[in-house]
Amino acid sequence: MGDTPFADKPLTDRLLRSWVRCRRRAWLDRHGDPHARIYTAHRTLQLDDQQRSFVALLPRKPAAGLSGLAEGAPGVVGVRLTGEGPDGLPLEAHPPLLERVAGSSRWGDFAYRPVLARQGRRLTREHRLPLALAGQLLADFQQSPVGEALAVAGAGRRLEKERLPLNAALQRQLDEALVKLAADLQRLDPPPLAADRRKCTLCSWRGLCNAEAASEGHLSEVSGIGAKRREMLQELGIHGLKDLAAAEPAVLATQLERYGEQHGAVALPLVVQARAQRDGLVERLDQAPSLPELAMAPGVLLYDIESDPDARDDFLHGFVCLPRDQSGRWDLGRGRYHPLLVLQEHGEKRSWLRLRRLLAAYADWPILHYGETESLALKRMAQRQGASDRQLESYKHRLVDVHARVRHHWRLPLNSYGLKSVAAWRGFQWRQRSVDGARALLWWRQWRGSGPLDRGHHQTLRWIFTYNEDDCLATWAVASWLLEQDNNEERSDVTGASER
Repeated sequence: MGDTPFADKPLTDRLLRSWVRCRRRAWLDRHGDPHARIYTAHRTLQLDDQQRSFVALLPRKPAAGLSGLAEGAPGVVGVRLTGEGPDGLPLEAHPPLLERVAGSSRWGDFAYRPVLARQGRRLTREHRLPLALAGQLLADFQQSPVGEALAVAGAGRRLEKERLPLNAALQRQLDEALVKLAADLQRLDPPPLAADRRKCTLCSWRGLCNAEAASEGHLSEVSGIGAKRREMLQELGIHGLKDLAAAEPAVLATQLERYGEQHGAVALPLVVQARAQRDGLVERLDQAPSLPELAMAPGVLLYDIESDPDARDDFLHGFVCLPRDQSGRWDLGRGRYHPLLVLQEHGEKRSWLRLRRLLAAYADWPILHYGETESLALKRMAQRQGASDRQLESYKHRLVDVHARVRHHWRLPLNSYGLKSVAAWRGFQWRQRSVDGARALLWWRQWRGSGPLDRGHHQTLRWIFTYNEDDCLATWAVASWLLEQDNNEERSDVTGASER
């Protein structure tokens, strides 16, 4: 922990935003070892969205600092606001943007309101409380009330504006949150791990928290347990992975049914999953072949999409064409990567023609993908482009979700059945370290720029292609393991029959 007394360190809007997401994260932001942080592209993507939204909002580039406020600029950035909160707590805010509005202030017949760029489809406490803090400090600074704040969203779509009234009820919520934040920051040890750890993938402290969750057998480490289910289990006296693994499924099912009959049905799967993770067990759930579509196939297409969800843009359809050799073995050395880049200025029709042409060239090859994203995207594009019922049925027949086959046929000793987790368990390694979909999206936005005349360096595109190709190959790493298990099962059956 730092040596600076708490009173000398203000509560900032960034700490408040972290605290709303996760109490532990705020404590680590203040007291944690900065060397334990892991880079995440999420923050950079937020800043990119913010910049694009503000460009769409303002008529010209914003001014900077106090001089911009005094001049009455339409938009001002780089202003630090300070003040006191409940119980004399020192406060500080760095609003991303201050927008000029009608009114009066210390500078003349105009005033300002705080603005932030919203990600997601609605305002949350993570947006409301920092805006309320900025509004409170701004009101004191400009010597004029701030009646509302503004949230904007416009990265890749029409600019959306949502006004947030800064009323007494929101101020009470802010004061309560600040007092609790201050108390958490004064703790000698960090708050407990978050109940719902799905958002941890976006956090720079995820490495530290993941290690602690694994060492203590946190219930969130069991695949299939979210915040609500964890709360139910804790009320029943089950506080960790070992407790769950030791539970009697029938007894647990009866206990869970008090929360609803549907909860009782998950008792057995949760207990056996916890036992698999505790004991490192791999268990087959269905003896039928996992990938029968590949038995006679001359090759497979490995398919992975990279997307910009805010812009609703599937910008890259990547395929690895993997043939069999003359002996019938899968020849990974002859696999060829085909990236189909979707540029919006070309239009979807042109992209669909290229995609359809590639699929037709390998008409009798199954298309393997991991998760439902690729299947849904391909079918929806085909429907929009007027594909016939026969074509749609053909694609439906060829598309094979490897993730669904893993979940149906196997229980694995893993806390996640996602591609990164399962492929890494099989020993697959991505060529680029610490790269994920968010980093690929960031690279895409950097390369795409503002249009055809503002493209980034071609090396950035190569990085995206490498990551996408590796995702395709990771899908094959999992699929080939499934095939290997099927072959082992067949050999076992043959051996058993001959011995009989």
